[in-house]
Order: sequence, then structure tokens, then C-alpha cells
Amino acid sequence: MSNRNLTLLTDLYQLTMMQGYFENDVNNHEVVFDLFYRKNPSGNGYAICCGLEQAIDYIKNLHFADEDIQYLESLNIFSKDFLEYLSDFKFTGDIDAIPEGTVVLPGEPLMRVKAPIFEAQFIETTLLNIINHQSLIATKASRVVRAAEGDTVLEFGLRRAQGPDAGLYGARAAIIGGCHATSNVLTGQMFDVPVAGTHAHSWVMSFESELEAFRAYAKLFPHKCILLVDTYDTLGQGVPNAIKVFDEMKAAGIESKSYGIRLDSGDLAYLSKCARKMLDDAGYKDAVISASCDLDEYLIADLKRQGAAITLWGVGTKLITSDDCPSFGGIYKLAAERENQEMFKPKIKISENPEKITNPGIKKVIRIYDNATQKVKVDLIALEEEEFDLTQDITVRDPKARWRKMHLKAGEYTMRELLVPIFREGECVYESPKTMDIRAYAKQELEKLWDEQKRLINPAHIPVDLSDDLYYLKERMLDAYK
Repeated sequence: MSNRNLTLLTDLYQLTMMQGYFENDVNNHEVVFDLFYRKNPSGNGYAICCGLEQAIDYIKNLHFADEDIQYLESLNIFSKDFLEYLSDFKFTGDIDAIPEGTVVLPGEPLMRVKAPIFEAQFIETTLLNIINHQSLIATKASRVVRAAEGDTVLEFGLRRAQGPDAGLYGARAAIIGGCHATSNVLTGQMFDVPVAGTHAHSWVMSFESELEAFRAYAKLFPHKCILLVDTYDTLGQGVPNAIKVFDEMKAAGIESKSYGIRLDSGDLAYLSKCARKMLDDAGYKDAVISASCDLDEYLIADLKRQGAAITLWGVGTKLITSDDCPSFGGIYKLAAERENQEMFKPKIKISENPEKITNPGIKKVIRIYDNATQKVKVDLIALEEEEFDLTQDITVRDPKARWRKMHLKAGEYTMRELLVPIFREGECVYESPKTMDIRAYAKQELEKLWDEQKRLINPAHIPVDLSDDLYYLKERMLDAYK
């Protein structure tokens, strides 16, 4: 899958603009684009950056194959000279990005592309497609895992995902966001992540009786025996039949490493509490009670409040589709440009909507931590050339209300630059970690936030401020244009 040629996975206007640049002889223009987003998904207090590994694969394999050129020629809108240029096209620029699994915030560049204008413009659509989707699902997964309060969470959404790629890479993102395993076997194979699953109602219905179905399943998988008990009558038949099978396994000397029941319908709080009592009374206090059935973070949190006796959650549709917030909203904007190796000139997009005005220039993102707690204090977007001295006090200001400021004393804070080199002159200089290592890193990232910033509803927001130099550059450019 990593060798797929996704070059034509783009909007047509990227190619028409490229031809315009080509015909107007602006190939000596070098530009900087920022990929960022404006609003956290699902009303969250943060997002989880995800998809960089697939973005790297895309850039590595970027080229127009012969059949691509032939197809573009058939559209009768591109010149022969331009198509000939495309036959040798490849990415030759620099990319810096925030590593996958990092907690990120609105407005800060998740990726910074510095390249000839042909190249930097062309890759916009596909980078957004990859980063937007996986960051959305990773963020949603982190919310679901947060609601489960330490219980095991499994990603079960493949059959409801919007196509194979959404299911495959959505499952990867869900693992990075905190899920413990996925039902998606191809994701398990490709990314070396745990896979999990039980059986369907059809398994039970294909036998003469529910008890016979349970016995057959227990014989096949004695050490991972989770029985789906709601096919006919959950409390009157399903749970008692499961207990009977567990009794038979015990009598045969089989000690299962993981056994229990799954609920997939009905009042999950009531049924789980009743089932828990039945299992406990039968001597199976360590039996797992798992649940599925259109779960999301809100329902899980509510079931926890009701005292539901569920410790394993299978979350499908509403996770893999991010049901309440179906898009991430990442954008890709020009930030600087130069011609003939001159100095880069900052660029700014102005809008009647203040939140759509971009931050000009080549920027970096600095995360500032409190030394006493190791928690995040504030993120600072600064110009690339700015230097900060940890031996000096520093004051950062809210760009929307300059009177609101945070004074940090020397010795009480540390800084970390979030953007790291990914490509240099077209060559990849970064090795992506394994998916489970990214998951562990994301967990560490979330531990650096306060609980108030991780609330599912109305979270406290982490400040994202502009350095004084960047703030005044932006003000000067706005004044000049207006």
C-alpha cells in the first residue's frame, strides 16, 4: 500500500494552476505553505496530529506515470510542453512537520512546505486529505478512550467506514488515539497492531440452539471466549447459557485467559448490572462484560455514570466516521514567497472574517512547559529566525486581547520546538516510528495536559499566542493593505 502512486489524487485546479505557473515562467519562485486548522473537532480542547507516515509515502512516490500523462492529454486542456514537463516531475523541496501523536492546537502549522511553487501548490489536496482524515479519527478516538476511564476500547468500525481507505487508515488513527486493538485484520497486518473480535449473531443462529453455538465457540477458542448473549433473550437465556459453558470449561480443567460476554443491544446499563450479578453469583467475578451498539464518548460516559458493569467497549460507526464532526477542517495557505533566491517575503490572506486572516512569514511552533508540573503552559507561534533565551523571563500575550498576558520566570519553564525536518531537497530525512510507539507517545502527550483541558464538554483551552515579532509583522501588513 505504501508504494501506491497517488499523484492524480488531486483537484483539477491544482494542475490548471501549475500549467498557469508554467506558461507564465514562474518556475524560479519558491514559496512556503502552512498546513493548519482553525477549530478543534467535536468541541474538543485539542487535536491529535496523525497521518504523517502516509503523507511521507505519498511524497516519496510522487510522479506522473505514462498512463497519467496519457489521461491528462485526453482531457484536451493541457499543453504538450506542460505535459512533457510533468513526465519528469518530482518533489525537490523541504517539509517540516509535527510528529504523529503530538497534541496540536488551532492556528499552528502542523506541516510547513518550502518548495518551488509548482511542487508546493500541487501537493496541497492530497496532504490535506491524509492529515485531515487521520487527525480527525485520532482525536475522536482519544475522546472515546478518555470517556472509558481506563477500560479497554476496541475499534470495530470497518463495515461502516466510508470505503476501504477510511477503514484501513481510520483504524490506524484510532489506535494512535488510544484504542487498544482493532477488528480490521489488514490494519493489523500492515501496521503491526493488535486485532480483536468475537462472533456475530449469525454464528448463534446457524446452530440448533444458543447453547450449542456457545459450546462450539468455546471449543474453538477456549482462551479467548467472549460469548455474544443477546441473540434471543439476554438475561433469561443468553447469560445462563454462557455460565453453563463456563462451568463445563472449568470441569474440563480449561482455564481461559480471557472469557466473558458481549452485549450488543438493549439497556446496556441495566443488562450489564444484572449480568454482572449473575456471573459473580456463579463464581465468575473475573469474567469480562463487553458492550457494543452505536457507542460514542457521550454514551460511554453516561453509562459509566449509571454504574454500568462494562469494562470493554467495542466502538464502531460513531468512531470511524467521527459521527458528530465529520471533517477536520485543515487548510493550506501561502505564508511566504521569494524569487531568484532573494529574501523570502511574508504573505498574508485577509478576510472580512478575522479568524480567517492568516499568520504571515516562515514560522515555528514552540511549546512551553511548566517545570514544576511538566504540564503545557502555552504554545507560541514565532518567526523562524527568532531565538529565545531560557535564562531570561518571557512574557507572552493573547493575540486577540493583548492585555491578557502570561509572565514566565527564568528557571520555571522549558521550551520545545514542535516542527521537525521531514524532507530536505526532496530526500526524506525522517523515519516514522511504529504505530504502537506513536500510540505510546500520544498517551504521554495527553498526560501533559490538565484534566480540565481534556473534558468532553466545554474544556479549558490551551493558549496559542503569537510572538511579539510575528504579531507586529501581521499588524504592519494589515495596515499596509488596508
